[in-house]
Amino acid sequence: MPSDLAGPPHERTPIPESLRGALESWGLGSAHLRPVWQNSMGGLTFAVAPGGAQHPVDYYAKWNPLTTGESLADEAERLAWLAGKHPAPQVVALTSDAAGEVLLTHALAGDSAVSARWQHEPETALRALGHGLRQLHEVAIDQCPYSWRVEERQRHATTTAVVGAEPPSIDKLVLCQGDPCAPNTLIDPEGEFLAHVDLARLGVADRWADLAVMSMSLEWNYRDYDEQVFWDAYGIDPDRERLAYYRDLWNAEE
Repeated sequence: MPSDLAGPPHERTPIPESLRGALESWGLGSAHLRPVWQNSMGGLTFAVAPGGAQHPVDYYAKWNPLTTGESLADEAERLAWLAGKHPAPQVVALTSDAAGEVLLTHALAGDSAVSARWQHEPETALRALGHGLRQLHEVAIDQCPYSWRVEERQRHATTTAVVGAEPPSIDKLVLCQGDPCAPNTLIDPEGEFLAHVDLARLGVADRWADLAVMSMSLEWNYRDYDEQVFWDAYGIDPDRERLAYYRDLWNAEE
């Protein structure tokens, strides 16, 4: 994956014209937009408050430049499939033009696990991260049409050693988040898991594919935390061999 970490953008981040156009076409041209996230590929997420800056956020709008290789269409499709099976945003609209894609979803009543509040309460955050991932991994996969397995991912790996490495045996196939970094979990005001977001890679894989990246992302987002809180909340002990393999695979992907 790209080395530049995602994070909150500058408050004066320009609003892409294709995003403005999409919102106008959806009757939200006068809504207040606040940039809340920029991913490592250059994609942007804006909070959308139709009533103005002092009013509630009703929607989130994601803009993705077409040059990233990412797909908001893939995410919208997976969100539609996941509806009713696991907490995630509800799709409102999707559009694209020559510059990029725009995905509009309903807002949920919670904050990212890496918001200022939860960074200062890492034990609560790690517990919610573990509970949320375990809940996702318990979704039935017999009818899931999406895959995030090693075979597909190795095609995008840039490190020969990873491509040629023998993957560890599968522990348990589950529905994986596919981008399981801590920011992609929402926590409700009481400190409980609320939902997962950024699900363009949602698919069936060994659970350690998610566990490896989620646990690795803790050090990027928290200080003075006890990683064991996460493992206890999920309900498993770390498997160092599987963690090492899936972290190497993640870091080797384009």
